[in-house]
Amino acid sequence: MSNISGVIASIRTIMWQDTGLNGDAQRIEQLGWMLFLKIFSDKDLELELMDAEYKSPIPAEFHWVKEKGNWAGDDEGMTGDILLEFIDRKLFPALRNLDVSTGNKRALIVREVFEGNNNYMKSGINIRKVLNKLNEIDFNVAKDRHAFGELYESILKELQSAGKSGEFYTPRAVTQFITYIINPKEGEKILDPACGTGGFLTCVIEILKKQANSVEARKALQENVEGWEYKPLPYLLATTNLILHDIEVPNIRFGDALDQPLSTFIEKDRVDIILANPPFGGIVANNNEKNFPQTFRTKESADLFLILIIHLLKQGGRAGIVLPDGSLTGDGLKQRIREKLLKDCNLHTIIRLPNSVFQPYATVATNLLFFDKVKSTNSESDDFATKEVWYYQHRMLEGVKAYSKTRPIKIEEFNPIKKWWNNREESEISWKVSIDTIIERDYDLDIKNPTKQEEVLEYSSKELMQMLEKSFGKSNSLLSQLKEAVK
Repeated sequence: MSNISGVIASIRTIMWQDTGLNGDAQRIEQLGWMLFLKIFSDKDLELELMDAEYKSPIPAEFHWVKEKGNWAGDDEGMTGDILLEFIDRKLFPALRNLDVSTGNKRALIVREVFEGNNNYMKSGINIRKVLNKLNEIDFNVAKDRHAFGELYESILKELQSAGKSGEFYTPRAVTQFITYIINPKEGEKILDPACGTGGFLTCVIEILKKQANSVEARKALQENVEGWEYKPLPYLLATTNLILHDIEVPNIRFGDALDQPLSTFIEKDRVDIILANPPFGGIVANNNEKNFPQTFRTKESADLFLILIIHLLKQGGRAGIVLPDGSLTGDGLKQRIREKLLKDCNLHTIIRLPNSVFQPYATVATNLLFFDKVKSTNSESDDFATKEVWYYQHRMLEGVKAYSKTRPIKIEEFNPIKKWWNNREESEISWKVSIDTIIERDYDLDIKNPTKQEEVLEYSSKELMQMLEKSFGKSNSLLSQLKEAVK
């Protein structure tokens, strides 16, 4: 592990010296396509040894390993301007135009990865140095692969502070906890319709791998765990992530989950489990809100994803998703969406998280919603599947005021909730609300703990005078600034 950590540290140092890379997001994308091609090529070698009829979809000239080509795998191979020109004018065009007419899924993965990503580095010498460092890792050696798999998570975590790219990464502790609670079983179809870098998918895979005791079961696992992602960088990172978790052909669809009419998803498309952190605060592109019934049309992506998730669940299916506070309240369309959720599904639990869980990318308060699909899509019953909703307010450890890049939420912090889950009692951090109360509130789910007494602050006359003086001082200062501004 220490050696691989050193390799990645060396690569970062080399990349920082290249004038073509600007910021963490570009550096991660650059490292991403290189890692993908190296890992994919190493897997090709393994598959060729296991199956004499297997043929790599990558032409020999563009393959990583030096037995096939010399541009990457040979430490003494091409460098400088020759290497840069080869990558920009030959490698990327060739892999972006791979023939996928035969239905070869591995060819399609390579093509989609290279269609959406780019080479940003401007120095062929620096590229050569990076390639040589990557050649020190053999992804067909289980020890190297598993060690790198752990390190890869830290690379993905860097997206949290990489501007808008933070939307693609869900803290590992959150994905682990939700997956633990949902408890996927062998044979179940599992979907993340906004899979980002594949956090939920890899958590599911790690659980199901322990249950899969045959070749057939392993093959079924690959087909049953599915993700959708519509942006090139997270698609690349998620695909690589799954390959690192021993998935030969990741079942990730490159495309927008909202780009087709809701009615086109029929019974065969429905799944047993949905785990997701839908993009929130986002605006739907390409008028995709028109793919939904008029009563639910909105530009807010999180709201449309909630409708999609309800629709895609089989009857009896279960879901664990992340939603912001804004989805729990609001009137009009938001109210109608919550009403549908409560009628069609048993929304049994809402875990309220501190607003710093997703820092520094986002500071909004978020919630973990757990619900089971009870009614069929065609049901016309007005009865509510939800009878009561349990709430649990997650508390940070004593002495911790906020989560941050250097102090992220940890899976151990969910242990009290796991302990409470099957033996629920009301307390100052957990409470339940009946559906009648929720209906009276116009389906507003932003409900504070009714059993917790609000803290009453009492001030002396002297303290009140000091507070008023301070307030008046601020007002006078602002008034003076305004007067100066209009002169």
